[in-house]
Amino acid sequence: LAGARLPGMESVGAGFKAFDLANVSPEVRGVFPLTLFTILCMEFGVMIDATGESEFPGDYRNGFDFGWDKQTDEWKKNKRTIELNNGRAAQMGIAGIMVHELMGNLGDLLPATP
Repeated sequence: LAGARLPGMESVGAGFKAFDLANVSPEVRGVFPLTLFTILCMEFGVMIDATGESEFPGDYRNGFDFGWDKQTDEWKKNKRTIELNNGRAAQMGIAGIMVHELMGNLGDLLPATP
């Protein structure tokens, strides 16, 4: 299956082009290393359970207490539910923008877009 293309993607070149900065403006080329460094720092420095004390998946406090430990279990569950619902709403919003971009009427909904 090597070299197979999805329908409509036959003209896309092969290979991983995410780090190909040849046709990118100098401003973006200058910011790219800092952006990559920030992502790596967040991934390996913050977004891990370094201490093994997490209460639930996604608990990245790593031993720091911001008042979370003083709250009741019901309060904690409520806050986690609120955060999950906010994340789901954000994902649906992005999906809606992507659908309208593919439909070609994103400029009618968001006039600031090209």
